[in-house]
Amino acid sequence: MGELQQTRGLEAFGRKVTTTASHLIGPITDPTSHPHYQSAMTEIHKQLQKPTLQRSVFAIARTTPTDLVRSKLSSKEIQSRALAYVPDELLKNIPANSNSYSLFQGFQASFPDFNDEGKKHKRRVSRGRKMLDERPVDPGSPHAVQRLKKDKTSMMHQLEMLGVRKNMASSEIREIDNKIANLHGMRKIILDRLANLEKEEAVLEHDIMDVESRLDEAQELADEAESLAMATPNKSEEDLSRTEEGFMSQSIYEKLPAANTPPSKKKPRNHRKKTLPILHEHFEPGTMIRSMRAHQDNITALDFDAPFGLMVSAAMDDSVRVWDLNAGRCIGTLEGHTASVRTLQVEDNFLATGSMDATIKLWDLSKAHYDPQGSQEVDEEDEDLAFVNPDDHAVDPPAGSMADCPLFTLEAHLDEITALHFRGDVLVSGSADKTLRQWDLTNGRCVQTLDVMWAAAQATAMGSSDGPWRQTSRSADGSADFVGALQVFESALACGTADGMVRLWDLRSGQVHRSLVGHTGPVTCLQFDDVHLVTGSLDRSIRIWDLRTGSIFDAYAYDHPITSMMFDTRRIVCAAGEDVVKVYDKVEGRHWDCGAGITETEKAKSPAIIERVRIRDGYMVEGRQDGVVGVWTC
Repeated sequence: MGELQQTRGLEAFGRKVTTTASHLIGPITDPTSHPHYQSAMTEIHKQLQKPTLQRSVFAIARTTPTDLVRSKLSSKEIQSRALAYVPDELLKNIPANSNSYSLFQGFQASFPDFNDEGKKHKRRVSRGRKMLDERPVDPGSPHAVQRLKKDKTSMMHQLEMLGVRKNMASSEIREIDNKIANLHGMRKIILDRLANLEKEEAVLEHDIMDVESRLDEAQELADEAESLAMATPNKSEEDLSRTEEGFMSQSIYEKLPAANTPPSKKKPRNHRKKTLPILHEHFEPGTMIRSMRAHQDNITALDFDAPFGLMVSAAMDDSVRVWDLNAGRCIGTLEGHTASVRTLQVEDNFLATGSMDATIKLWDLSKAHYDPQGSQEVDEEDEDLAFVNPDDHAVDPPAGSMADCPLFTLEAHLDEITALHFRGDVLVSGSADKTLRQWDLTNGRCVQTLDVMWAAAQATAMGSSDGPWRQTSRSADGSADFVGALQVFESALACGTADGMVRLWDLRSGQVHRSLVGHTGPVTCLQFDDVHLVTGSLDRSIRIWDLRTGSIFDAYAYDHPITSMMFDTRRIVCAAGEDVVKVYDKVEGRHWDCGAGITETEKAKSPAIIERVRIRDGYMVEGRQDGVVGVWTC
């Protein structure tokens, strides 16, 4: 209220002063004798005698002009001006713009002068001018020169606007490039974060598997103790006193196992991965993830369970090694075979290996003793579990890290094992003794033997000359494996042999119910799904068969023999005697190469020939003749 009274007093004082000034400026010869002047001065004197007005005048005298202006602004206006205020330092340090055109020129160049409405309007104007300028014009007249100058000016303006538009487009491209570079940087950061998350996930899953194994063992011990307590008869005190004189009580003696009692076998548990890595899905196809020196000789077989999981490799140096693909290091060596391993398969935590010593061994990789983190701070009891030295260089794992992995050995073949495949409790093996054997993995026994030569003779004797699936007179290649590849699914078995035939067996009857004729060389690899069967041969071709009709669905020719092949839901990959893997994209229908032959050629290096290749969900592993294993996204 006080401020309002002061304002009103100032307004009244201002009106008095204005009135007095108007009278003073007016055409009056003697203002003092005029009654209006006297009355006005009397009112001013009365106003000046008021204390409130005197204090207001003194306050105004002490107030700066800036404060006077601010006193007339509302609080919102003051806040808005404070936010929009730019200090002089910022105005002096305005960065120089690299554009050669101003904002107005950019607006003028980007203004839609040539839209439909503008064209119509321009067309009407040009028609009116044309009607006015229909009279002939002398080329040398001033009017013609003026018109040409005007046209030149218009064209120069258009040329200038086109230059401005071109600079604007170039600036936008540079801005987009900067944004793309920033996005690539952000993407790399997130990829590193995803890789760390998957490493933590793998370590946690390994710990969960360890806890589950210990829980199973504790539960089995508790069950055995409970069953033993229930089976032990209760003895009275008299019976106990009678047996005190003996060397050992009968009840305790009965608990000792006999010498010929076979040890109890417990069925190995299948440890299936609870999570699947997705990091490789975010890399460009053909990107190398890592390269490892796995062996010192030609790699004969390799397989892995899942992307960034466990890989097993075998070579001509008679070694079988297990690798952690997530860390890129060897976690152990499998010992037991007396010769090189020719074929192997990894399924979840189980491994089957077939060797040149004519034996097949089953392994449980979940019983391997290793630390996935490779930590250096470990207990004394577990000091051999970290496979990385303080200098951060990979070292060979201890000899006992895989000691608990062997399960049992299958012995029945008379020559080296060249192919095997298992699914569930059924395993089928192929050997150079020209037989196929079906094994029951529950008790480790051979339940059926299939003679390939007998089946070929039966097909020759019973087949007709015009039948589409008849035995050919092609002789087997002596340098190739007699049984090159096979795959089993329940009671169905597909087998490719050295005579180029692909035979489909029924394990329930042990008979060949179809033979696929087409390859002109030994079959080295095959794989089938619900509809198609894909085979690779030394005749330098890959053939896709329709299992419903037995006919060839498609075929691809290469420059060298096919030594290994596998497919997933989208791609068919094969090793065709080159330093690259041949990839066929079934979705896009295109062929392309992936491998060290592309990346290292630019560095003037010549990598070794690829012998084996495996792929799962776009994650590809290839083994070479020099013992190097490469991991790629495909």
